[in-house]
Amino acid sequence: MYAIIETGGKQYRVQEGDTLFVEKLDVTEGSTVEFDKVLVVSKEGQLTVGTPAVEGAKVSATVVENGKAKKVIVFKYKAKKDYRKKQGHRQPFTKITIDKIVG
Repeated sequence: MYAIIETGGKQYRVQEGDTLFVEKLDVTEGSTVEFDKVLVVSKEGQLTVGTPAVEGAKVSATVVENGKAKKVIVFKYKAKKDYRKKQGHRQPFTKITIDKIVG
């Protein structure tokens, strides 16, 4: 059994027991979060596709941790103009574990 959920403007294919990194959610570690925007549910070979979401389908997950990804360096410069700008960015994320898919 698997489902396709949407969160943070991205779509994820999830199964029970999966661990994934999603865009930062406003929840504390150890709490449970439910995703209502379930686009597809596959159960025992039967595929249910929503328009745009499947009615009554939910995916519940447990928050493992909130953190930041590795630093990405952004370096801008213009040749022969003495313009240099170095900037770093760390994208915040939430690590979740999928507990249950209700379809």
